[in-house]
Amino acid sequence: MVRIDEHLQIDVLQERDRVVLRLQGELDLVGAPLLQTEIENPEIDTISTVVLDLQDLRFIDSAGLRVILAAHERSQQRGQAFALTRGSQQVQRLLSIAGVDEHLRIIDSPDELLV
Repeated sequence: MVRIDEHLQIDVLQERDRVVLRLQGELDLVGAPLLQTEIENPEIDTISTVVLDLQDLRFIDSAGLRVILAAHERSQQRGQAFALTRGSQQVQRLLSIAGVDEHLRIIDSPDELLV
């Protein structure tokens, strides 16, 4: 499934018992609700691993950061593994400044968590 608005595109790839949400564009105040909708999709409830692929994400702001943190919390409540791939320099800088990179699992590629 692909969800697109003018700021953010989300490709949802389900493989075995893992879902990868590949984000492209900008995860900001406009794009954040789109990701929130995908994270709240009941089909994701039964998946054991959730990966947010940030490799093609050009920009993130505090609204995007809040959605990522909410996605992590929701995954914990569901008993799911949760990880992020590394994003652009701007994305990594914000994650680092916010201290998120110390609390969330960050991987180099979604394939690191093949189930």
